[in-house]
Amino acid sequence: MQDFDFTKPQPPEAPGPSAPFKPAQSRCYDAAVAEKLFRAAGKPERFAAGQALFAEEDKAKGLFRSAARMYFVAEGEVELTHRGRPLDTVKAGEVFGEMAVVSERPRSASATAKTACAAFSLDRSELQEALAKAPEFALMLMSVMFDRLRFLVARLATRKGAAPGEVHETTVFDSDMLERFEQALPRASTVRHWAGTVIMREGQSGAFMNVVKSGLVAISIRGAAVERVVRGGTFGEMALVDSSPRTFTATAETECELLQVDRASLVAAFGAQPAFALAMLRAVAERLRYMTVLLG
Repeated sequence: MQDFDFTKPQPPEAPGPSAPFKPAQSRCYDAAVAEKLFRAAGKPERFAAGQALFAEEDKAKGLFRSAARMYFVAEGEVELTHRGRPLDTVKAGEVFGEMAVVSERPRSASATAKTACAAFSLDRSELQEALAKAPEFALMLMSVMFDRLRFLVARLATRKGAAPGEVHETTVFDSDMLERFEQALPRASTVRHWAGTVIMREGQSGAFMNVVKSGLVAISIRGAAVERVVRGGTFGEMALVDSSPRTFTATAETECELLQVDRASLVAAFGAQPAFALAMLRAVAERLRYMTVLLG
């Protein structure tokens, strides 16, 4: 998975790796929403043609390193490269570099001003502060990430089930954050399921996401287990964020208790405490990384 965002969905039978793409190519991306947030909360920057914005393997943290920044291009063009090979060109109205900010992992691409550029940038703390005023931006970023995730799921669905050792446990909120998240929700309901209950199926519509309060939930694609969601983990976000059909089947592996959250309540919680949004964005980024590893 690339830090410069995600790869453009192609038919599963397309040979070789998919071509790079930017959030702007997602059906969910709104340049006006992005520009408004970056102009209000971002740092204005200018880069001369040929100037590097960041390099591969740059780390988000470190004693002598500044925090990773994500960018909105207001004027000019930026070239993205990987190991010296051109990947894509970012143009005015587009966002890039957000994966290093969201995941706090090293860069996997380099960015260089192709022409003289004007941009606005945000680091993680500035993004968190901006989301307090514009929580819907977090949902837009999640939608862009989900576009890539759907493509990976489609590819995985054509393969045999994952080996037991490949099924990993996922979570989003630690116990303290889970408690604060529930308290921040204007409304939510708690449901319980016996072991073996199918909670949701691939292809179904849905209006809620689920947060595991206790127990284990198995996530599968056409019968192949890919994840196990534990306390503090979430599932069903994709349908909640962009009203898409369920991509996974979720089954109660043990007796479990779930918190059901609707879209309006999620947005309200993000606005109240943007750390929730960053935690969920990071979890989606890790899910993307894991799915990419499964594909080899």
